[in-house]
Amino acid sequence: MPSFFEKLKRDLEQKDKTEKKEKLKAPSKEEWLKPEGQLAVDVFQTEKEIIIQSTIAGVGVEDLDISLENDVVTIRGERVSPPMEGEKKYFYQECYWGPFSRQIILPEEVDPDQIEAEMKNGILTIRLPKMDRHKKRKIKIKES
Repeated sequence: MPSFFEKLKRDLEQKDKTEKKEKLKAPSKEEWLKPEGQLAVDVFQTEKEIIIQSTIAGVGVEDLDISLENDVVTIRGERVSPPMEGEKKYFYQECYWGPFSRQIILPEEVDPDQIEAEMKNGILTIRLPKMDRHKKRKIKIKES
């Protein structure tokens, strides 16, 4: 049986995960005016799939939310600025820190049950297998 402190630690970790997921959801009415960065993506196709790739350095898998609704893929996340002591006096500030999102309208229907996403070396790759509507299929007839 877990001790009081183990249970408290587990509850706090679960609360932290829930709060992170809430942050990644669509913005509320009050938040829609806040600035949000747009994620740069490459979208291309092969014979069998549509592939979305993006460089997302500094963002953990747990800080990303990818969803598919109808024919639109939405990628949301947040890039947190590394903590530094003292005041920052920038010479250049080109990196975007904060929430970001990107919506991609898919050119073809994909199989939602076969979608795979992978993060490797700061590169997000989403593979969306195309639906094969032209594939010939034998249909069995049931006898009554």
